[in-house]
Amino acid sequence: MGTIALHSLAQLESGQLDGIKHLKISEKLTSFPRAIFRLTNSLEILDLSDNLLTDLPNELVKLSKLKIIFASQNKFKHLPSVLGKLPHLEMIGFKSNKITRVPEESMPRQLRWLILTDNQVTKLPESLGYCHRLQKLALAGNQLTTLPNSLSQAKNLELVRISANHLNKCPDHLLTLPKLAWFAFAGNPFSRVTQQNKIVKTVAQIASIDFSLEEILGQGASGVIYKASWQNVPALLPKDIAVKVFKGQVTSDGYPEDELLACLQVGHHENLVQSLAQVKEQNCLALVMNLIPATYKNLGLPPSLKSCTRDTFNENFSLPIKVVAFIVEQMQNVFTHMHQQHICHGDLYAHNTLVNHQGKIIFGDFGASSPYQMLTIEQQQHIKRIERRALTHFIEDLLGICDEKDKNTVAFKSLKDSVT
Repeated sequence: MGTIALHSLAQLESGQLDGIKHLKISEKLTSFPRAIFRLTNSLEILDLSDNLLTDLPNELVKLSKLKIIFASQNKFKHLPSVLGKLPHLEMIGFKSNKITRVPEESMPRQLRWLILTDNQVTKLPESLGYCHRLQKLALAGNQLTTLPNSLSQAKNLELVRISANHLNKCPDHLLTLPKLAWFAFAGNPFSRVTQQNKIVKTVAQIASIDFSLEEILGQGASGVIYKASWQNVPALLPKDIAVKVFKGQVTSDGYPEDELLACLQVGHHENLVQSLAQVKEQNCLALVMNLIPATYKNLGLPPSLKSCTRDTFNENFSLPIKVVAFIVEQMQNVFTHMHQQHICHGDLYAHNTLVNHQGKIIFGDFGASSPYQMLTIEQQQHIKRIERRALTHFIEDLLGICDEKDKNTVAFKSLKDSVT
């Protein structure tokens, strides 16, 4: 999503930052710096994450151009009501605070994106559903037992994370939203997997001393992926391996344990990252996987602050229609396989897809995945329909980066017709 350069309070107070649009300060602040009001005519993005703040002043309304505010990893116990008074505020990010209360008046009318991941919220206001521009709602890792009925009116809502909460019933009023495409709901009482032991036994269980970790290959919200080598090679397993070591109690998508279970439940498919073994020790939760050849690269980039829910791509990146069609065919096969195993991926995106020069894909990152075999047949049909929208967006995004010379071909028009 891009990063904002870190600024200092001294720079702000001296006037060096006058006129800037993006401000980021992390200096263990316990109160809102008054010098920020020097930026009333320019500031659009304010990032006060990683401080010690507990509230915001009512004078925040002076920042009339403010569109985005981040205040994650602070000490807030409530979402400040003043946020609802900001006329252009579109994005609120208060992840990993101690928030228990979200007032009705704290929801700005222009809200598109709300992040309250990893807090202690027990109830959300009905005013949330009347934010008609709302597209993205991240609520994993709270204490919600219900969701506002008004969310049935959130017709533009596209991505929802409600994993790792206390919901006893599937929120049916979300399942019928016309644009919902990315949905994560594991780790709630209503979504508990039965017969977990049978799922766990789909791959070998090994000890952490059976391998050694080498260089880091990548990392995300739920863990770090390492290249690894065997110390004791289990029978029939490949020599070249990668190991994902899960971290933390809750991520933006839910519990690491639920990601592990989803990886195991989905089983083997030639276009999925293959799980080989698992480690489940007191201080180590890890998944051993096939090592993906270095010839595979990320197909896309994550959504930006501007695109909100849709993937982005490197500038000038394009693909011939023949490759696009091959990628789509593989992803459609993956989609069918996952839903035969009753797994909703929840994050079906190009940025979670690896591709080589021949167009062969490997799809992964099951952090937002949710099993759904415990739901009613009708609910299951809704879940599959939701994820099919994500597949449709995936195809649309690839058509958007197709070579210009191919946009009048039969193959291009055929794919385009399949998503309209």
